[in-house]
Amino acid sequence: MAAIPPSANPESYTEMKGDVEAIGSHCQMAYCHVLDFLPFRCESCKGTFCLDHRTEYAHKCAKEGEWARRRNARDAATGALPSKPSLYDHDQQCYDKTCKTLINTSRMPASQCQTCNRSYCLKHRMPEDHDCKNVVPAGARAGNRILQQQRERGMTALTKLKIWAEEKRKRDSEGRTKKSGFLGLGSKSSSAAREALAVANDLKRTAKGDASVPQDKRVYLHVEASADTTKAKYPTGKFYYNKDWTVGRVLDMAAKSLQVQNVNNRGGGEEEKLRVFHVEGGRLLKFSEKIGEPCQTGNMIVLLRGVGPGEVDLIDL
Repeated sequence: MAAIPPSANPESYTEMKGDVEAIGSHCQMAYCHVLDFLPFRCESCKGTFCLDHRTEYAHKCAKEGEWARRRNARDAATGALPSKPSLYDHDQQCYDKTCKTLINTSRMPASQCQTCNRSYCLKHRMPEDHDCKNVVPAGARAGNRILQQQRERGMTALTKLKIWAEEKRKRDSEGRTKKSGFLGLGSKSSSAAREALAVANDLKRTAKGDASVPQDKRVYLHVEASADTTKAKYPTGKFYYNKDWTVGRVLDMAAKSLQVQNVNNRGGGEEEKLRVFHVEGGRLLKFSEKIGEPCQTGNMIVLLRGVGPGEVDLIDL
């Protein structure tokens, strides 16, 4: 069978144009001359070499170090090289008072504390290592001092309420245990019981609330807003709530009824948040508690601002 000439079917092969040695270069080392497809160029003598002879020492460069001298001369013309950082020319230092370590250098990167927003060296990067609680945060506003004063006033009011609630509990306890007449069935105890019943009936008659709440689910409370921490248009009131409602819901309704500014749902710190203080229980109530668990009909709750969360029993402090 006769072979088909290349010209008869030009698309059946790829024609090589030029010599294969046109790709890459021969090593210029005297005894090497190997063909290297990825040759290296010496910046000192401008020669081309293979992988084994790419360094100035390997190919015994006649102009050894020329490229380094040119670079140094160029750097000297553009400006002096940066000197080693010192206390005289480097103003970034570890914020810890007992430390003199320079930070933001090639050897010592800075570590910023997320609490006080200050920069420290690696040794003092942890809050307990630089006494973070006593460090004034960077960028602290002057308004923080006002918020702190509000919190102190709130804690003062809370302390007064704590003392008053403890005294009230003692008086109520003494009133229940005090007996008069034969076997403690005298007229004084009977009159006290009638008086307490009359007060409870008056509270149920005058209290306001949601009419859809069933009678057996209602808890009747005296509600007040502390004048030390907030201004209310109506500082006191009598209301009833569903026993199954949470303290947070009762707080929102009480603040609305007394027209007290309530910013609890807007976020922020504890300085502006309202809390519910149960007088008979002598503690701040948690938002997630059901109001019917700690409170009974006839009890009193007080709205306080800036006194912190209610996880601690204040009577036991």
